[in-house]
Amino acid sequence: MSLKGRVALVAGATRGAGRGIAIELGAAGATVYVTGRTTRTHRSEYDRPETIEETAEQVAAAGGEGIAVQVDHLVSHEVSDLIARIRKAHGRLDILVNDVWGGEKLFEWNKPVWEHDLDNGLRLLDLGVRTHLITAHHALPLMIEQPGGLLVEVTDGTAQYNAVNYRNNPFYDLAKISVNRMGWVHARDLEKHGATSVSLTPGWLRSEMMLEAFGVTEDTWRDATAQVPHFAISETPRFVGRAVAALASDPDRGRWNGQSLSSGGLAQIYGFTDLDGSQPDAWRYLVEVQDVGKPADTTGYR
Repeated sequence: MSLKGRVALVAGATRGAGRGIAIELGAAGATVYVTGRTTRTHRSEYDRPETIEETAEQVAAAGGEGIAVQVDHLVSHEVSDLIARIRKAHGRLDILVNDVWGGEKLFEWNKPVWEHDLDNGLRLLDLGVRTHLITAHHALPLMIEQPGGLLVEVTDGTAQYNAVNYRNNPFYDLAKISVNRMGWVHARDLEKHGATSVSLTPGWLRSEMMLEAFGVTEDTWRDATAQVPHFAISETPRFVGRAVAALASDPDRGRWNGQSLSSGGLAQIYGFTDLDGSQPDAWRYLVEVQDVGKPADTTGYR
């Protein structure tokens, strides 16, 4: 999967899926701009240790060029300045990954709208929806200047799954469904310019925050299955990164235009694996095992 000569922007690459995607694009040879709010000298409201500089260094270590730029994707002029910088340096943008999120500490589990903190809920929608629209507004004009561009809207849950399942609370539900829809609506506009738009979801992600919540590391993650048996289907952030790299390097990626995709589903088609050599198919597992109350058993699902 060679992406040498391609220029990518991973918006929201400080940690989690964004970091995994940036690293895998770098591993394929791309120049990757990684953005976020937390740097070695400034922490966002998350107050976590991961930084965009670390992500850029990991991109470089994987074989690409990583360029860290501090950007708040709710601030229009910061995004506009970023795109102007990319245009001046490269004159092109081949891949845009909209992975901005930031809502983990804001949503309350299983709370109806009248019980959920309203300010937190609205902030969650700003971080999870408005950021994507602002970034697309500024970045896509550069991407469509030449045919073949790829937009990936990263969300949680496939469109099919989200359409029939209530995702935790109204604010979270709307945020994740909205991003699925963005992948579809942008496809209608981008296809006229020879570009492709999709929405993409990882499965149960072993992000830094998730591992910390369970009190495990990537090396010991299976210990968490004693607390939550279905965590056995989880995947690293690099798995969804390999899904993006596979899409970006596929000359026939236009066949996916407007579709809602998953890391596990694409692995079955492109043949990539997670770091341990497995192919966890989390969304099929959720429907066929977890949601119907069967005991945890990943046989045939990874």
